Amino acid sequence: MKTKKEVSKKSVSTYDKMMQDPKRKKKFEEEYREFLLSEILIDLMNNEDISVRQLAKEAGLSTAIVQGIRSGARKNVTLNSVGNIMSALGWKLVVKKGRKELVLA
Repeated sequence: MKTKKEVSKKSVSTYDKMMQDPKRKKKFEEEYREFLLSEILIDLMNNEDISVRQLAKEAGLSTAIVQGIRSGARKNVTLNSVGNIMSALGWKLVVKKGRKELVLA
């Protein structure tokens, strides 16, 4: 049986090593959020069978903005843009803390 000390010397994954560096961790978290937003938008658009052009029109945004968010290429996406897109797709944008909820769009 291994002692507690032997278990703690277990090798650390590359991911865990990278996440120990604050700069790398921050960059990863920012890029991951952008990736998630892109994946969510793709899924919602597929479920609604709506094109980028049609969604942009219904959301009151340019096709470049919608396509940029969808592809993950667009940086610094505004809350207003996300809210307009979600509303156009029939979703609400909600912020929640405990039992309190605020509907943003």
